[in-house]
Amino acid sequence: MTVRQPRYSKEEFARRGDEIYESQVRSQVEEGNHGKIVAIDIETGEWEMDASEIVAASRLEKRLPDAQIWIARVGSRYVRRFGAGRIQKPQ
Repeated sequence: MTVRQPRYSKEEFARRGDEIYESQVRSQVEEGNHGKIVAIDIETGEWEMDASEIVAASRLEKRLPDAQIWIARVGSRYVRRFGAGRIQKPQ
């Protein structure tokens, strides 16, 4: 199996991914898809969406084997959250 190497710095990778999501993808996916994952090739702007990060990325890789994939979650600034999340206070 060939291991792909990133062609961009982390900052440039994120900038391109966010820019494509905001300018080309968001308006097409926002309604009715909250929480789903979008896998975006930061070079071509091609994308796939699924509830699963792995499925979305795999479908994109089938079409574009050399894709540089950025992941976004519809309706959220974050793909994953770390920590305890909301802590409920005892009543």
